[in-house]
Amino acid sequence: MHLKTLTLRGFKSFASATTLNLEPGVTCVVGPNGSGKSNVVDALAWVMGEQGAKTLRGGKMEDVIFAGTSGRPPLGRAEVSLTIDNTDGALPIEYAEVTISRTLFRNGGSEYAINGSSCRLLDIQELLSDSGLGREMHVIVGQGQLDAVLRATPEERRGFIEEAAGVLKHRKRKEKALRKLDAMQGNLLRLTDLTAEIRRQLGPLGRQAEAARRAATVQADLRDAKSRLLADDLAQLTASLEQEMADESALRLRQAEAESALEAARTALRTAEAGLAAAGPAAAEASATWYALGSVRDRLEGTRTLAAERVRLLSVPVAHRQGQDPDELDAQAERARETEDELAAEVEDHQDALASSAEERAEAEADAAARERELAALVRGAADRREGLARLAGQVAAKQSRVDATRAEIARLEDSLAEVSTRETGATSELEALEAEVTDVEHGQEGLDAEHEEAVEALDAALARLRALEAEAAQAEQDRSTWAARSETLDLSLTRKDGAGAVLAADALEGVVGSVAALLTIEPGYADAVVAALGQLADAVAVDSTDAAVEVIRYLRTEDAGRASLVLGGGEAAPTTQDTTGATSHPRAVPDGAVLASSVVSVSSAVGPGLFSALDGVVVVDDLVQARRVLEVDPSWTVVTRAGDLLAADRAWGGSAAAPSLLHLQAALDEARAAEADASRRAAEATELRAVVEDEVRAAQERADLALDRLHASDAAHSAAAERLGQLGAAARSAAAEAHRTRERIDAAARTLEEDEMQLVELVERLEAAELDPQEAEDAIAAATQARDEAAAAATAARAAETEARLGLRTSEERARALSGRAQSLERAARAEREARAQAERREAARRRQVVVAEAVRDGATRGLGHCAVSVALATERRDEAEAERRTRDAEVVACRQRTEGLAEELRSITDVAHRDEVARAQQQLRVEALRQRAVDELGTDPDVLVEEFGPHRLVVDAETAMQQRAVLDAQQDARDEVGAADGRSTADDEPAATDDTDGRPAPATRTQARASDEGDVPVGRPYVRAEQEKRLRSAERAMAQLGRVNPLALEEFAALEERHTFLTEQLADLKRSRADLLEIVKEIDERVERVFTEAFHDTSAQFDEVFPRLFPGGEGRLVLTDPANMLTTGIEVEARPAGKKVKRLSLLSGGERSLTAVALLVSIFKARPSPFYVMDEVEAALDDTNLGRLLEIFVELQRDSQLIVITHQKRTMEIADALYGVTMRGDGVTTVISQRIREVVEQ
Repeated sequence: MHLKTLTLRGFKSFASATTLNLEPGVTCVVGPNGSGKSNVVDALAWVMGEQGAKTLRGGKMEDVIFAGTSGRPPLGRAEVSLTIDNTDGALPIEYAEVTISRTLFRNGGSEYAINGSSCRLLDIQELLSDSGLGREMHVIVGQGQLDAVLRATPEERRGFIEEAAGVLKHRKRKEKALRKLDAMQGNLLRLTDLTAEIRRQLGPLGRQAEAARRAATVQADLRDAKSRLLADDLAQLTASLEQEMADESALRLRQAEAESALEAARTALRTAEAGLAAAGPAAAEASATWYALGSVRDRLEGTRTLAAERVRLLSVPVAHRQGQDPDELDAQAERARETEDELAAEVEDHQDALASSAEERAEAEADAAARERELAALVRGAADRREGLARLAGQVAAKQSRVDATRAEIARLEDSLAEVSTRETGATSELEALEAEVTDVEHGQEGLDAEHEEAVEALDAALARLRALEAEAAQAEQDRSTWAARSETLDLSLTRKDGAGAVLAADALEGVVGSVAALLTIEPGYADAVVAALGQLADAVAVDSTDAAVEVIRYLRTEDAGRASLVLGGGEAAPTTQDTTGATSHPRAVPDGAVLASSVVSVSSAVGPGLFSALDGVVVVDDLVQARRVLEVDPSWTVVTRAGDLLAADRAWGGSAAAPSLLHLQAALDEARAAEADASRRAAEATELRAVVEDEVRAAQERADLALDRLHASDAAHSAAAERLGQLGAAARSAAAEAHRTRERIDAAARTLEEDEMQLVELVERLEAAELDPQEAEDAIAAATQARDEAAAAATAARAAETEARLGLRTSEERARALSGRAQSLERAARAEREARAQAERREAARRRQVVVAEAVRDGATRGLGHCAVSVALATERRDEAEAERRTRDAEVVACRQRTEGLAEELRSITDVAHRDEVARAQQQLRVEALRQRAVDELGTDPDVLVEEFGPHRLVVDAETAMQQRAVLDAQQDARDEVGAADGRSTADDEPAATDDTDGRPAPATRTQARASDEGDVPVGRPYVRAEQEKRLRSAERAMAQLGRVNPLALEEFAALEERHTFLTEQLADLKRSRADLLEIVKEIDERVERVFTEAFHDTSAQFDEVFPRLFPGGEGRLVLTDPANMLTTGIEVEARPAGKKVKRLSLLSGGERSLTAVALLVSIFKARPSPFYVMDEVEAALDDTNLGRLLEIFVELQRDSQLIVITHQKRTMEIADALYGVTMRGDGVTTVISQRIREVVEQ
């Protein structure tokens, strides 16, 4: 068994159908980074049932579908087909070739197939499980999976061996059985509880059945009495309701007369209000003019007063304080700078004098000290001479011997120190070199740590950006689809089905410009208002002339196409936006807070005059409150609100949302198309950025892996250097300690030698002085004393000269500091004074100009006040006339309104009476309906039938009499049946016998009475008396109360419950038997899993003991069970110790060693339980050439029994391949595959 072909369609970067013909042996897939090599591995895992999106290097499963590139659109599905050669029958299916297919659609749907037949994912997994290919896919070793194998828990490593041994199928069967057991246990508990509960209910229910039998007779009397009383109530209320309905006509006539009178009064009121509305604008306009002129007069008065005050203030020149002359300040600054220069030269002279005095003082003090020592030596010599020359000579000789001995000891110690220093220097040099190396390694390791962290952070950031871009692209695509659907819907909605649509669709008509909705542009927020203002014209069609309009109307009438509103153009192109100046027939001010409707629209053709004429006198406000306020001020306006409500003096229109007009639809369509374009742009940008970020993610992943490998190599080098560093450190510290001790001894000997030599010199001088002649000695002492005194006097004089020079220097420095900056301060004062004088001149010139302007304003305001006074007087006269007219009209309106209110009050009174009567009738009707409903609900009888059969006009028959009548009728019916049988006739020809009603109750008394009157020997009933029936009802109710609550269905329920108890008892026994069978199955599975896993583990462990030393010559490794006593749940630990190392923890191994250890574990599983094929994705990337050679030897061994598919960059790995597949990425972002059989190349 081996993989034969692999076909990819739309899977990741394989946009086109690509087929890989796989050969037995080793097949290598090579190619540059990012070309799609690992997508081949992902395709194999995916088609064999992999469900984890992260395992496939994606965020969600739909990422496996080709996402598209700049030159190729995305695809809607991904499909992979894998053909397996099954000639050896390894798969439990009767086919020599088995083709497994998997298809994923972008909407999330999936399809699976085996040899073209649809199947489930579970079917594919169970088919592959029999050949060692389970859900964990241990035969596919992807990128990074080697480290995942080592990081796996012991239980996860056990899973690898179980999968290879084919145990997972049995574990799945066990899990399924355990799930059934859990569900069965719950059912068993519920069934046991249910059986016990039913057994408990059987006793009480039997007693209830007996009570139900006794209650049947009492219920018959209760029902009959209740039926008769209810029929009596229903008959009385029905008669009363018919009488009340007969009195309604007269009241309706009075109400109609009152309504007619009220309508006439309202007509008169509207006429008066129209007159008032006509007088209101004139009064308002006159008042507004009067107020405006008064405001102008007040402003002119204020302006004149302000100008006069300003003239008064500016007429007085502003006094300017004259400061010091700037030229004089500049001269003083020049003199101050010269003085500073002289003081600086004086300070330098004093500094030179101080330095010379200090040198002379030092020389004098040194000479005085020398003279003092010479005198002391002469004095000690005289004293020694008195003590004796012999003793002094002996001291000199002894001291000389000690000096010689000390010098010899120092020489010996210096030789020893040189030897120790040589050893210390060598150790220190080597230590320093190694420390520098370790420091470099540590610095490099810090850099590697930082590099790794940066790489990981960069990878996380890139992944986050990628996820964000994917979400943004998905959202943009969703928005685009939404807006595209809305645009299409709105576009269809704009298609007219009326006369206007027929006009627009007719190509033969000339002069048709288009629909008004398409030609009109409205500012945002004003669409509803403009639609309300235009009315029918909002859905109209624009034509360019009257002739065109006539032609359109003829066309509509001829074709019977309906009607259409038309807007005529003015013949010349109208301005794009209406000029609000003079937009109305007479200029008037726009109310506060309102906007002219014509100012918020614009047109693109010659239909402007027609549309703007429709908007003449229309203003837009925010709400109805503001609209009402505008009409109160000036009723001539037509006011529309932004919500689409319209108010005018003679009409109003509005309410809740209406059907959208063409203007609404056109505005919504424009908005939807703009939003769709924006969403398309965002989706394209996100797709382009996603491709860039995907490249960044791949590059960041490669950097992170490379940084981790370098960090592991640095750890190994650091460990070796640290061990050598410890050895050299100990040697260096030993040599340094010995050298330190030697130096201390040398230093002590040197100090002793120095003291001895000083004492020897002193003794020699004393000896020489003692050997002199006494007279010469005294002369020498006298001369030395005189020389000492002279030197001391010279030193005192030199110190006094130095002190004097220092005082002179300090005095000069203080004077220089006092004058420092004086020149700059004077120069700044001169500049400031010049600027102040210039500003004073500019202010004076400005004052003179302002005086002239203020006088001109004052004179102009005085003239304006005169003219304004005349205008105010005229405006006052016009305002009074308009106000008088308005008051007259207002009085007429008040009179009409009072009459209207009186008539309305009369109508309300009549309406109230009618309403009260109607409410009373409705209540009576409700009572009747309630009684009729009671007849249906309580008795199950039609109300009319109830009155007919149980009304007060019917005789009453009690239950006992009814039973006697029933017995007699049954006997008569039997007799008729016998006669009919003898005569050969059917009893159907006779009069029907009295039977029970369908509900099992006795037949009504009417039928019983009819039969009784016919026969003549049956007891008859008695007349209806309500008190007797009420007493009968109470008696029956007391009897029912004594019986208590009765279950009328107790008989049927008891029989059904008894039957159910028998059934549940049988089902409980079946469940217990099934549970025992499942427990036996679980036990058998556990025994089989334990046996198979034990064998597989021992085989794998033996192979690991053999494979590990081959990959690590001289190393040791083994597999250890974490819980050997429990083979069903025990995990597996891996112990690995390469040659020369004492560590066994896998985390302390280098990157290459960790990879080889993971390979050793997987190869051991492969060899212990061979699989038909294995897929390796760059497993040897972290290995050096030596370890690569060892691994390739094992690959060759695996090749004998299994098929190998290797993703690699290594040339040596390619050399052992039987076939090569080259994978590359074309310029359009699609992967291309090129194949070559190696044996064909060799043959050629």
